[in-house]
Amino acid sequence: MRDGVTPSYLWLPAGDWPDLISFMVANYPAVTEAQWRERMARGEVVAADGTPLAPHSPYKRNLRIFYYRELEYETPIPFEETVLYQDEHLVVADKPHFLPTIPTGRFLQETLLVRLRRKLGIEDLVPIHRLDRETAGVVVFSCNAASRGAYQSLFQKRLVQKEYEALAGPLPGREFPFSYRSRMVEGDKFFTMKEAPGEPNSETMLDVIEARGEHVLYRLWPHTGRQHQLRVHLAALGIPIVNDAFYPVALPCKQDDVSQPLKLLARAIGFPDPLTGEWRWFESRRTL
Repeated sequence: MRDGVTPSYLWLPAGDWPDLISFMVANYPAVTEAQWRERMARGEVVAADGTPLAPHSPYKRNLRIFYYRELEYETPIPFEETVLYQDEHLVVADKPHFLPTIPTGRFLQETLLVRLRRKLGIEDLVPIHRLDRETAGVVVFSCNAASRGAYQSLFQKRLVQKEYEALAGPLPGREFPFSYRSRMVEGDKFFTMKEAPGEPNSETMLDVIEARGEHVLYRLWPHTGRQHQLRVHLAALGIPIVNDAFYPVALPCKQDDVSQPLKLLARAIGFPDPLTGEWRWFESRRTL
């Protein structure tokens, strides 16, 4: 681990390349040839046994190579995460809005995973589930490979209870709580979802917490875990979440503007501990 970042790796596939640099430049266009040569000169592209690889190293099918992902510039995210709980198996964090859970795209150091690795010094830290960059709240990490599968299986078996809060418009004429179900499929635009005719594959329970002026604070329990499920469901009900830039209409990217956070919070998460049988419950300290 280097500054919270663990190496990326790849297995070289079948192919006819004159040398390693030719393959890297052709298959990773976001990194220039000059940048690959610089990394190799620093000894930061290596084989599985730690042997440094050079631009002229022969291309060998099934060779496993390691390298560190780097970004020339990364916009700082001016909000801090909080560690809610830590033991030998789990780390539970309270994520702020705008902070991605894991490295992706133009975010590396400014992600919850890398920040926690730096802060706690735990190289083998892995999120058991994820939140969208726009969503704040509770995220559970595994810090022990031996018990990781047991905790991951809780999500696969739907034994995890998630509770969210969202600020949106009122729904007059509805009796609360009620359940909303629909069929969700991939949307027409990248990273979006939409509803479609057919057998429902998503379900959310909604209740009212309190009125807040022209808006209402809702409590949401997703019974399924579709991407953007809560955002899609509330938009379909005619009450899109305040400051949602994706639903019901995808707006132009706000880039580094952090002035209008999505009013969605992963308030709490609970599950039966697979090692002790104890009921575990973790709550965010954040508010909308």
